[in-house]
Amino acid sequence: MPLTQQQLLGIATEYGTPVYIYDAGHITAQYQRLRNAFAKTDTRFFYACKALTNIHILRHIKNIGCDVDCSSINEVKLALHAGFDPGAILYTSNGIHFSEIEEAQRLGVRINIDSLSNLEKFGKKYGHSYPVGIRLRPNIMGGGNLKVSTGHDKSKFGIPVDQLDKILALVSAHDLFIQNLHIHTGSDIKDVDIFVKGIDVLFDIIPHFTELESVDLGGGFKVPYKEGDPETDIERLAQKVAEAFANHPNPNGKHLQVWFEPGKFLVSGAGYLVTEVNVLKETAATTFAGVNSGFNHLIRPMFYDAYHRIENLSNPTGAKKTYSIVGNICETDTFAWDRELNEIREGDLLVFYNAGAYGFEMSSNFNSRFKPAEVLVENGEARLIRRRDVFEDLLKNQAL
Repeated sequence: MPLTQQQLLGIATEYGTPVYIYDAGHITAQYQRLRNAFAKTDTRFFYACKALTNIHILRHIKNIGCDVDCSSINEVKLALHAGFDPGAILYTSNGIHFSEIEEAQRLGVRINIDSLSNLEKFGKKYGHSYPVGIRLRPNIMGGGNLKVSTGHDKSKFGIPVDQLDKILALVSAHDLFIQNLHIHTGSDIKDVDIFVKGIDVLFDIIPHFTELESVDLGGGFKVPYKEGDPETDIERLAQKVAEAFANHPNPNGKHLQVWFEPGKFLVSGAGYLVTEVNVLKETAATTFAGVNSGFNHLIRPMFYDAYHRIENLSNPTGAKKTYSIVGNICETDTFAWDRELNEIREGDLLVFYNAGAYGFEMSSNFNSRFKPAEVLVENGEARLIRRRDVFEDLLKNQAL
């Protein structure tokens, strides 16, 4: 069950606003849904921690049995700090200096490489001594927004599949141990056939890699942001994946494990951002409700035109009126335009739903505003997992 309005009000009253609140139970339920859907398939899940890296969230992810996918060497170190075994950590990045890959190798984690340049450097240094994966660009358009589509033919991500001959030349020249093939087409994928298209691309390539042990289909599962919103049919996806692999046995005779990298799917619905209304401003065009937050805390509506359901926690039965919800940043930071909400008064608390993924994680100190606190609700108990910034945090690391 989601957190109730009374729970959210109580936490906001205790810890102040703005505050991010996460429901551990939701994360557990989403992971169990994945496990149940893919129960008949040898599948492994790596939480894409770029969605939310708070160390307490990572520990919860570990405790429920999920592995972790990291997109930077510092995310790798956070995962290790949270207690993940190196073998449960997958490191897939792009545009990075080879020294990050060297550090990942020293830490003993799983590595996917997404450029010919770094693949060659890896081969020259490690040869067959350390297993590695290759991130491929499948030239498939997928995702709910061009900014989160990563598999199309103009994307910077992965090695284009049409450069397979160059990949094979490097593998042969340096006797590389290719353990995994990886693709990721984007985020907010509604159509499960996009994943099937990716599988079809991989099956043309798999025969070239005789030591392959797994294929990584990435993540990008769509979650609903409002009533009636489409979402990825996880159960149908599991069925489609099982059918695809049954119809395409590995010609090399080896069993292949299937990997996925759910991020938003696990934590988006677990998160709530509670803010306070600072000011109401009536104009000829609209009535603005200015809250004590902005794109420095939740940038998704401005960056991706993302929709977040908003409710008035303080006046849930008030008459419906139309408001535009805006932030307190000196930029245009509109959360919602002409949204019908229960009557808003100055001092009311508004909650933004589906704020668990890419919310706090993409926050900043723009306008020298403080980053908000984070609270985790686990087994009905709320506890602070990150304190709110104070003025000294703005000066930290400056050479005074």
